Amino acid sequence: MTRRNFLTVAGALAGTATLAGCGGQTAEQTDQAADDATDDTAADDSADGDLGLVTEGSLTFAVSPDYPPFENLVDGEYVGLDMDLGRAVAEQLGLECVYTNIDFDGIVPAIVAGGQADAGLSGISITPDREDEVNFTTPYYIDNQAVAVLSSNTDVTEENAAEVLNTAEMTIAVQSGSTGADFAAENFPNAEQLAFPQFTDAFAAVSAGQANAVCGNLAVVEQMLAGAYTDQHVVLTSATGEEYAICVNKDNQALLDAINDALATLQEDGTIDELIAANMG
Repeated sequence: MTRRNFLTVAGALAGTATLAGCGGQTAEQTDQAADDATDDTAADDSADGDLGLVTEGSLTFAVSPDYPPFENLVDGEYVGLDMDLGRAVAEQLGLECVYTNIDFDGIVPAIVAGGQADAGLSGISITPDREDEVNFTTPYYIDNQAVAVLSSNTDVTEENAAEVLNTAEMTIAVQSGSTGADFAAENFPNAEQLAFPQFTDAFAAVSAGQANAVCGNLAVVEQMLAGAYTDQHVVLTSATGEEYAICVNKDNQALLDAINDALATLQEDGTIDELIAANMG
């Protein structure tokens, strides 16, 4: 049963419960019966294996929790927009939400290979290269690119950053496999690129003098500079309009449809806007 069919059946069951409620249930009891029917149907839908889940009853997301405000580990708890969104999607599908840690540049390959996770949810921008390997859901967030340097670095300014960063003397730190790495390679081809599996290490490299600049998505750069790396500031931004989405194996259309339906519901009821407001500061 697809998610679309699940919604239809759930509605029918809820209607039946409402009619039964006319025989003596209160309005509150009727609503609860409808909710219970929907939950039971969702559980049946996930349990019958139609969604091709790695673990029955669970929706397992591959994440790289070093990318606040989208995903981060704080005292052992997964926090951030993506983490809240993953839990909301799983709840819509009547499934338990599970996160498995994978370096960012390994998430798409893991989804392609299968067996480790059902979907990738980690600030993943839709790009043509990635679309060749996986399917993407409808987008849930749009972001841009930014470059930051040490605040004490007066050689690179907002006025000359585009020119100065594109020289052989410059080293730009990025996260491996990210659109920040792509942006740096395209716009600063003469600079050396220093790639790290975790984006936090790219900022640390700038603070330690290993790199002159760090390049990545604007929302994350701003979050990093407001937190642990107050010694850096943004000197360049670019309105790339990157769309973040959840990625799914190309052979699992049923799961793609189910997640898209869940996202549509969360968008319509205002949940996604609430999660963005709560996490993006």
